[in-house]
Amino acid sequence: MLADSDTEPTDAVGAPAEDERTQVLIVGGGYAGLAAALFLSHQGVRTLLVDRHPAVSVQGRARGINQRTMELYRPYGLEPAIRAAGRPFDDEAGVVRCETLAGEWSWLLADDTRKPLPDLTACEFGMADQRAVEPLLIRAAHDRGADIRFGTRCDSVTVDADGVTAVLGTAGGSGTVRADYLIAADGFRGTIGPAHGITRAGPGITQSWVTFVIRAELSSIVTQRAMFWIVVNDRIGQGSFLTTSEPDQWAVSVSYDPAVESGADYTPQRCARLAAEVLGVDVPVEVLDVAAWEEAVEVADRYRNGRVFVVGDSAHVWPPAGAMGANAAVQDAHNLAWKLAARLRGQAEERLLDSYEDERRPVALALADITVRRQRARFGGGDPGFEDVDDVLLTLGQRYRSTAMLGVRHDGGYGADLPADAAPGTRAPHLWLDRAGERITVHDLCHDSFVLLTGAAGGAWAGAAQRCAARTGVPLLAYRIGTDLTDVEGVWESRYGCSADGAVLLRPDGYVAWRGGGPVDGRAEVLAGVLREILSGTF
Repeated sequence: MLADSDTEPTDAVGAPAEDERTQVLIVGGGYAGLAAALFLSHQGVRTLLVDRHPAVSVQGRARGINQRTMELYRPYGLEPAIRAAGRPFDDEAGVVRCETLAGEWSWLLADDTRKPLPDLTACEFGMADQRAVEPLLIRAAHDRGADIRFGTRCDSVTVDADGVTAVLGTAGGSGTVRADYLIAADGFRGTIGPAHGITRAGPGITQSWVTFVIRAELSSIVTQRAMFWIVVNDRIGQGSFLTTSEPDQWAVSVSYDPAVESGADYTPQRCARLAAEVLGVDVPVEVLDVAAWEEAVEVADRYRNGRVFVVGDSAHVWPPAGAMGANAAVQDAHNLAWKLAARLRGQAEERLLDSYEDERRPVALALADITVRRQRARFGGGDPGFEDVDDVLLTLGQRYRSTAMLGVRHDGGYGADLPADAAPGTRAPHLWLDRAGERITVHDLCHDSFVLLTGAAGGAWAGAAQRCAARTGVPLLAYRIGTDLTDVEGVWESRYGCSADGAVLLRPDGYVAWRGGGPVDGRAEVLAGVLREILSGTF
């Protein structure tokens, strides 16, 4: 979803210098683009991000950060800051359906939707809105060397066999930038993907909405904070109500018919009147910001065309039910980033980049179907029981099948249940570990290198991993569970299905790439062969 207005002030931005050079150009500064900038720059990739808006939006938009996304942020040290940004939402739980906020509330979801999952992940579902999290991503990416420029347009893109040339424009002029690859994170209305042969298929636009942020003192009617209010009555039609991270600021959304009117018809005065119909009580209301956006259902027919990739809303859109859109955007970026880094370091061939689509597109197709049915259930147009979809499975049960892993025995997307052990193509099962007195989780190890885990008797595997890394140049770290790392809960063998002298190879994104048996001759050669197949490498 892409809003029409961004109203926060911005620092002055000068004209781009002519003939700049970067490795990856990212167009779009929302969740997907900023996450890509962070993940790439962390791995030493020269990254330039441009966004036409002056700064991040005051619209809160996406607020739920699921456990899998938090696992991705955690190794970058972002988890505490995101937790702090989400403190205004600490008392929120559940989803409400009502005619007005002052009327009777019907709870659609129980208040345990944010409960911890200690057997499955070290991370908890976090509530922090986009206006608070995006600045954290900007600072983290900038600290790692990313060049991030708001107030900068991408006016044209030309692709050839060796790279991408883009014309960038600002209020101060224009210039060109040359990049090896381009990531289009320019959203649902973005033009880069379609201009380069990447189109989306699906029903298209299903509803048009206006969201406006108001300031109002509502302690008399908001006596319990929910995660989301669905408001349906004859005066507004369909609407919603959300809290924000700012005291006494709230986000109200109403749907409208674009055949009859446009988003521009929603003046601050009209929005104030609509807010009164949503609230059901006459209180002073100040309208702070108004933005129109479109709800749509589409998934790209491909995620890559040569040197151009699409992520986030440029690749897939669906209703905002279950907080799956923004989380999928971040997970897209993470999946793509380590592969681009490997290719740019000369450790992988182009086929590795094709695995981005192979892995992420089946997940998007499944989520598009699920969120559509969930949205219909919430607003009264479908099966109310569908609201009980298993969020844990959707969050932690995403499965991949591609050339970037060996021994996969499933089709990708989702199965009926969470994987029982560390099967190739699945997210590495959760482990609490002790590393020299420091309590960490297995996913803390996975962010910029492959990780080989072995049992206490796997010293030969650990030595082989060192020789393999030195020989191939591929970042590869090895840890023996029981020697280098302590299995705090004693669940290593049961969760990973690995013997004391077996080995499991995890990718930089925390997915299982390969699982080996016990004693094997020529372990370094075995590991080099595994990495060669995963990366399509020639080392």
